[in-house]
Parts: sequence; structure tokens; C-alpha cells
Amino acid sequence: MELRVLQYFLAVAREQNISAAAESLHLSQPTLSTQLKAMEEELGKQLLIRGTKGSRKVTLTEEGMILRKRAEEILQLVKKTEDEITLSDETVAGNVFIGAGETDGVRYLIQAQHELQKKYPLICFHMQSGDRKDILESLDRGLSDFGLILGEVDHTKYDSLKIPYRDTWGVLMRRDSPLAEKDWIEPEDLWDKPLILSRQEYFQGILLPWLQKDWDQINKVATYSLLFNGSLMVEEGLGYALCLDKIINTSGNSRLCFRPLYPKVEFGMYVIWKRYQVFSKAADQFLQQLQRSSEMI
Repeated sequence: MELRVLQYFLAVAREQNISAAAESLHLSQPTLSTQLKAMEEELGKQLLIRGTKGSRKVTLTEEGMILRKRAEEILQLVKKTEDEITLSDETVAGNVFIGAGETDGVRYLIQAQHELQKKYPLICFHMQSGDRKDILESLDRGLSDFGLILGEVDHTKYDSLKIPYRDTWGVLMRRDSPLAEKDWIEPEDLWDKPLILSRQEYFQGILLPWLQKDWDQINKVATYSLLFNGSLMVEEGLGYALCLDKIINTSGNSRLCFRPLYPKVEFGMYVIWKRYQVFSKAADQFLQQLQRSSEMI
């Protein structure tokens, strides 16, 4: 399968129309259709559902959606590799890709980025938000240079740098909630409450020991990947969100407030990267800046 044909396929997926995709690619429609048909025959799967005479819209099959995701990753990795190789020896420039969850600890990375760009203004940083699973997958596939994670590190796969931030777990709730009168939240306060959980917490249950309840005894009403969406659920009265502090602004006229858990639940933070990773000059300089910042604290 050629990279050129993957680009053709992504153009069709984007335009949802073969004629429009052919025009954007400066190809004739018959040429593009032939290339797509040959790719389907090579894979032995139908990738596109062509519209009827009354509709020219093209939709992706389930296999087509899988290919679109993988094709985007492949082409991104190719571009990243080309950039790393073609830059001159004297130039420190290029892209640094970082995966990070929602945490105030991202400030540490941003401060390092700011310091490094003063010296190397041609470095561009790309931050991708996600939970732990997303971050590790992106690292493993070579799509990210670094990841910022909470909790333990698998040192058989990753090298790491501990950063001077700790995240505190607590509950995001409406200010008119009875629990808002408390200074902290104890496990029994939540036993009969509708809970909104992060996707990571929903699948890993890292707070179950603190809750002192089995999974099927918890009133789980919703999950979130990004806490902003979770905060809207809380604001609309759907439930109480178990989350990290300092992500949602609860000051001023906010209808929401945050209360920490008691006993306290905290996690340390680590910047991680694949063991034996060969960095681009830009990524290597960023790691050195992180290490310098860490030594100064």
C-alpha cells in the first residue's frame, strides 16, 4: 500500500465525495476511483460506500474508519520522520509532540517550552490531551515524544523524570449542594450520591480503595474524558464529579466548588518517554530543559 494512495483515501474521507476529492488532489475522477478500487482489492475489504444516483456522498465502512485512523497516524509519523532527518546539523528546529492529561502540572511543561523557545524559536510544541491510555498508546506508536502521566511508571518500557507537582483528588459539586458546606469529603458522604467519573477511573477504579465500596455498589451516572464536559454535567445537576483539583476554575461567580477527599488522595507526576528512544534535536533539547528545570528546584 503506497503512501500516495493513503493520502487519496484520506482526501475522500474528508470531502465525503469522490469528485470533490479528485479536484482537491488535481486528479481526474476516473483515476481516483481506480486507485481506491485497487486499494480495496488489495486489502480484500470494502472501504467506501458509494452513494446512489441521487446522492454523491461517500461514507466509510467500519473497515474504512479503521483505515482512516491508521492512515492519519502513518502519515503523521512519516512527516515527523522527514522533519527530523532533513533539518541541517546546525539548526535546532522542528516539532515536539507531547501527550498529557488534564492537570495543573502541564504548567511545568509549558514553562520549559517557554524557556526553550527563547533560545530556539523555530521549535514548535504540539500538546495532545488524553487520559493515561491515550498517552501510552501515542508513545508506543511513536506519535508522541513525551507523555505526562500520574501515578506509577512501567520502567521496563519507559524512562521518566519526576516533576515537582502533585495532583489532589476531590469532588466537583454545585455550591448549593449540602456537601459544599464541608471542608473535605469522606467516603460515606458519597455512598448514596450519583457520581460522575473520569473514563480512566471508570475502567481502572483507582479510587475504589478510598470509597471502601465494591464497583457494583457505586451509583455511577456518567463518565467524562475532558473535565470541562464533566463540569457541565455537575452544573446541570446530574451528579458529583470525582476529579483532580485546579482544572476547573471555581472562583468568583462560578456555580461550582471543589472539596478534597479525606483521607487525602494524591498522585505524583512523571514525564515519560520510550526507553532507548532516539530523539530529534528539538525533542532532545526539550528533555535537557526539563532536566535543568528539575535540578533548579
